Amino acid sequence: MIERTQDWDIRARGESCGDCGRPFADRETLYSRLTFGSDGYQRDDYCEPCWSRQKEEPALSVWQSVFRVPPPPPEEPLKKETVESLLRKLMEEGAPGALNTIYILAVMLERRRLLTEKDVQTRDDGMKVRVYEHRKTGETFLIPDPELKLSELEQVQEEVVIMLGGEPRNKAAENEEVSENEDKEEYEDEEEDEDV
Repeated sequence: MIERTQDWDIRARGESCGDCGRPFADRETLYSRLTFGSDGYQRDDYCEPCWSRQKEEPALSVWQSVFRVPPPPPEEPLKKETVESLLRKLMEEGAPGALNTIYILAVMLERRRLLTEKDVQTRDDGMKVRVYEHRKTGETFLIPDPELKLSELEQVQEEVVIMLGGEPRNKAAENEEVSENEDKEEYEDEEEDEDV
């Protein structure tokens, strides 16, 4: 279990090269390097020419991506909890009990192609930490992998559904069954009316 919240505090992808300082152009290939020092995790981004001089430096993780100028955020009429906002909120709070939920939310965002897994690290204590990059903003997320068992998945998924404002499966199934019974009763009433 990760207790240090600073582990997750990694700056987003830079808008300029960490070596020469030149701003990245839209759709330019860039290289990112993740290191760990006395201040925690450090992310550095480089243009292709500078990367050729930097690539031999030691790193925990290295990846290549394409810089995209982020579009202006659309205006939201009503702010509602989304998978991404819930993930950010739980990571910011650093609640140790939310580890399973954080992992499931990250997997959901990966399936929606919003997060891309760049690497998997194994800590000294044996815990796997997945390194994700946000496809639009370039932010780096370190998500501990709790290695959930299949028997634990349903409970965690239920918690996520409830946190996102949905109904638990049992409640949704009950509502569907009640609705089907009401439809059946209405149909039987209509048949009786026709017989009269």
